[in-house]
Amino acid sequence: MLNVETSFLRDGSQFDVLVSEGDQLSLGDRHFSILHTPGHTPACVTYVIEDACFVGDTLFMPDFGTARCDFPGGNVSELYQSIQKILSLPATTRVFTCHDYKAKNRNVFAWESTIDEQKRNNIHINHKIDEAMFCEMRKKKDKTLSMPKLIWPSVQINMRAGNMPEPEKNGVSYLKTPINLG
Repeated sequence: MLNVETSFLRDGSQFDVLVSEGDQLSLGDRHFSILHTPGHTPACVTYVIEDACFVGDTLFMPDFGTARCDFPGGNVSELYQSIQKILSLPATTRVFTCHDYKAKNRNVFAWESTIDEQKRNNIHINHKIDEAMFCEMRKKKDKTLSMPKLIWPSVQINMRAGNMPEPEKNGVSYLKTPINLG
């Protein structure tokens, strides 16, 4: 699991809006609701708007599976429960994923599926896979994954709501990369 510097604000004041499960927000004349879907990280949310949900990193395309849980605060059991919450949406709800890593047998990028497709075809989580099976698979798989190439700068910026770290004494902001991790 990653250890991340902790010199960022922990009270949420760096963000414009803090949301919780069930909150309703407006986007123009449309309204969307918040599902708290932790597991990949503790702060993950899914946005539900009309017949669509935007799941961030929680689910990928059915042929690629689900998010890893070895990031700071990640938890495989929470991810399973979060996915169950998403899968309880109507079967025709469109599911928009954040990343597509293209499964081995697919040569085009994809970003949209449905709840029904996820339930029937997701290789990590479907009607044949219970929580214990999912947790065992996800923990085993996560141990084989290397860290994403840009994880260190990404986490440092994400934790600050897209802002650079405070400048140091010389007036320059730095993104720091650990050099002594195995």
